[in-house]
This record gives sequence, structure tokens and C-alpha cells, in this order.
Amino acid sequence: MTYAAAGVSIDAGDRMVGMIQSHMRRTHGPRVIGAHGGFAGCFRLDFNEQLFKRNYRDPVLVSCTDGVGTKVKIAADLKTYDTVGQDLVAMSVNDLVVQGAEPLFFLDYLAVHKLYEEQATAMVKGVSDGCCLAGCALLGGETAEMPDVYTPGEFDMAGFAVGVCELGKLVTGERAEPGDVILGLASSGVHSNGYSLVRRIVADCGLSLSLCYPELDDERTLGEVLLTPTRIYAKSVVAVLRRYRVKQVVTAMAHITGGGLPGNVPRVLGSHLNARIRRAAWPVPNVFGFLGRHGAVEQEEMDRVFNMGIGYVMAVRPHFAESVAHQLTRAGEQVYTLGKIVRGTGKVVFV
Repeated sequence: MTYAAAGVSIDAGDRMVGMIQSHMRRTHGPRVIGAHGGFAGCFRLDFNEQLFKRNYRDPVLVSCTDGVGTKVKIAADLKTYDTVGQDLVAMSVNDLVVQGAEPLFFLDYLAVHKLYEEQATAMVKGVSDGCCLAGCALLGGETAEMPDVYTPGEFDMAGFAVGVCELGKLVTGERAEPGDVILGLASSGVHSNGYSLVRRIVADCGLSLSLCYPELDDERTLGEVLLTPTRIYAKSVVAVLRRYRVKQVVTAMAHITGGGLPGNVPRVLGSHLNARIRRAAWPVPNVFGFLGRHGAVEQEEMDRVFNMGIGYVMAVRPHFAESVAHQLTRAGEQVYTLGKIVRGTGKVVFV
């Protein structure tokens, strides 16, 4: 008997490693050390070269991990594998910058029923695209071929990000206070949360991923709309934080994932504060109304499951809110003034 007869191809794995090298190298800067193909990746925290000098006085490493959830099922159904790689990076690096950290490097883990080199390479290309958007290095990864665990056509993926922040610049939310202005950064759509509900709506309501629906006001098919990659906010947010070397004008931040605004904003506020948010402050993308109507989903449930068009939130000192919003807009973000921080009991209040 052979390993290949048991369902695992060493040769396919070796070929795939060769195919993904260019996607990895384009994310590497002068901090990455060593050749591709080693047992572990090496990354320099500080630069000694005068041209690139960026040394940390009191560095704190920040790390997180996440996946893409059941969005991979839609990707598998449509045989579209490159977009979920960007989702994978986004889910971790957007969490990372909430603490004020600069993303340094990223690792991926892909698990498949059978390793098809072109399919796996497309996944890694998506991860590489995400790393370029986030400004971090794709330092390494693992691809596992497990025919006894995954059925034909199935796959899953996980990601791991590491970043760094000066101790004195960590954003924890402890400095948030009444009067701080809440800025919301637009999402690109559903992002990567709530897809078990999305898929249930599609199945139970007889919707087709391959059709275009006038309600969406989009030339793309429903499947293409649902596979829109999660927006990566890392570069925009880090650029704003670096601009204020002394003053800490951003007092709290939140990545709006599962739980929506009500579940994520309170995580970075004290129990004595509320986030008072105006519903009319931003336009809700059509995809949410489409899903809500077809699934007869109550508004409260929609708010708890989806981002509803806001993918990232920043609380900013009132005097600096307009300037921060302008900087984010120039960086390519759609920014909305959602409301203010007020005294309360640690929750989001929609008005």
C-alpha cells in the first residue's frame, strides 16, 4: 500500500509548494529572514539599517486567530476559491488593529478532502492579496489533505496573525468617556459572519446563487454578492494612529463581526458607558434588506447577527473627530458619524 492509495499525495503537496512561492514572496519586506521552504518563518521585530530604522522601546506582541466560518460552503458550491483567502486575513488583522497594533505577519492553515494544486494555489493567492492589503507578510502555512475528515469538494481554513504595539499606545477602551464621537467605517457587505443563517435563507426560500436579483441593485449574481471579500481596515487605521505620536485621540475601537454592533461595541466600553447610535446615520447595503425580507428575520436578530453595513468602529475625542474622519476618507474608507458615547450601562442604544 501507498500513501497516495490512502488518499494523500505527497507529490501534489510538493508541486503546490512550488506554485505558491511567488504569492508569498510578494508580501515579504526587509523584516523577513530566510528562504522559502524552511520549517519555520523568521521575522525581525526591529530594523538596524538606517534607511528602514523602526525600533520599539517597549513592544507588546499582539496575536489572534480566526476562520471564515460557513462562507467556505458557498465558495465550495461556486468553485470560487480566491476571495475567501482575503476574508481569512481580514478576520484576524481587523481584530489585531483594534488594540492599536501594527500587523507584522500572518500564517494560514488549509484543510481539504483532496489536494488540487490549482485550487489550493487560488486560496493562497487570496491570502496573499489580503496580506498585501493589510501590510503584513505571509510568513508560512500548512495544507492538510484529510480525505477521511472532509467529504469531496469540502475544505476549511484558519488564519493566525501577529502584530506589535508600543505599550503606551495600546488601545483598550479604558480611556473612552462621554462625549467621544463614534465613527463607523463602511463594510463591503456581509463580510464573514452569519453565513449559517444566510445559507438557511437561501435554501429555505428557494433562492439561487447563480441568479441576479433586482432587489440587490447589483449586476452580480447572489453568489458573487455573498462572496464579496471582507474589507481590510488595517492600513487605514494604523496610518491614523501613527499620525498622533503624543496624543491618543482614538479612545476605543471595535471590529464588527458576529454579534453585530450590539455585541461588539460594548466589548471595548466600560460598564458605565453606552454607545448611542443613530440608525439613519449610514445607508444599509441592499443585501441585508434582501436577506431580512426573504427570511422574515426580525430587526433585532439582524442587528445581532450581521454588521448591517458598518465593519469597523472608532471612538474619537470630539475635537479630533472631523480630522480623523477626513484622514480615513482620504485613505479610501467610507466614514459615517454614527453617534456618541454617553453614560449608561455598557450597551448599544439605537435611536
